[in-house]
Amino acid sequence: MRIHNLYVDDKGISHFRDIEVEWGESTPSGQVSKRLPATGIIFRKVQPTYDLDWHPAPRRQYIINLDAGVEITAGDGEARVIGAGEVILVEDVTGQGHKSKAIAGKIRHCIFVPID
Repeated sequence: MRIHNLYVDDKGISHFRDIEVEWGESTPSGQVSKRLPATGIIFRKVQPTYDLDWHPAPRRQYIINLDAGVEITAGDGEARVIGAGEVILVEDVTGQGHKSKAIAGKIRHCIFVPID
């Protein structure tokens, strides 16, 4: 299972990398990862016209898209579509940040899981 990760370098430029979930214990219902820290949960509904220029993330957090995707552009120019069912860990809380844009003209429901 891949998690997109948006991080910032020492020059304030954001970049993407991929993180693979490390599977641990096997249970009767499947494999599970170790427990990761989190400090809450936020539900969000995003309009299909969402188009946000350069901004840093408000906090380190996982974002889980439930039913639609978003296009995110990192400071280095790489753009990724984070689709429904995908997870991104945003950590670019300083520097230039990133751009975010709704795709396919759909309302997007997502979950934010802050980790700080």
